[in-house]
Amino acid sequence: MKLANKVALITGAGSGMGRAGALLFALEGAKVAVVDIDQRAAAQTAREIETAGGKAIALGADVSKKEDARAMVAATVEKLGVPDIVYNNAGIEGESAFMAQLSEDAFDRVIAVNLRGVWLGMKYALPHMVKKGGGSIINTASIAGMVAIRGATAYCAAKAGVIALTRVAALEYGRYNIRVNCICPGTIDTPMVRRIHGAEGELPQRALGPSASVLGRAAEPEEIAKMALFLASDDASFATGAPFVVDGGWTVV
Repeated sequence: MKLANKVALITGAGSGMGRAGALLFALEGAKVAVVDIDQRAAAQTAREIETAGGKAIALGADVSKKEDARAMVAATVEKLGVPDIVYNNAGIEGESAFMAQLSEDAFDRVIAVNLRGVWLGMKYALPHMVKKGGGSIINTASIAGMVAIRGATAYCAAKAGVIALTRVAALEYGRYNIRVNCICPGTIDTPMVRRIHGAEGELPQRALGPSASVLGRAAEPEEIAKMALFLASDDASFATGAPFVVDGGWTVV
């Protein structure tokens, strides 16, 4: 198992990519702190892990709030041990509007969750990881941090910021044997992406065509989880400060 005896803290793990990551990390031997703003969803993921024979705890947290971010790290340390892996995955899509029409409150909320939340997750976990002697941090960015998307002012800005935060953290903490990388997904079949496209059944063609994926399909959350597993494990022992693009070819079009 790639993560035997490791402790992983994963935010946004009640659904989508975070849930897939939590299940896979547990399958690979990690004890998992399952964090989500929806504590019932977090509890469901934790139950699935324990039913399969793994070890997990469920924690409710709004990652944009410093008290919650501090508490989720403290609870992980107390109940499972200092995390070897921190996967800052929680995020929201926010309001879709052209720049001049976007409300200030909507902009602030997306930045608070998608950017500040990643920073707070690192801020409160890093001191513990330094004392432990190393670890791996994985941040969920997006190809939206690399290309422009109409109506996604705050989302694009936040995800570009996550890439920058990742690079700075890697530069500052490499001396402590802490690797910091981010994943830049394209179109993934998650509840959030379905909300964006108003899809209850299959995703519409606009989410699957050449402008979104040269493979002609969306990714499954498990495909992103496999990239996260690589970055969390010793397989990625020389990878740090890098955005790992998993977008089905979106950015080559």
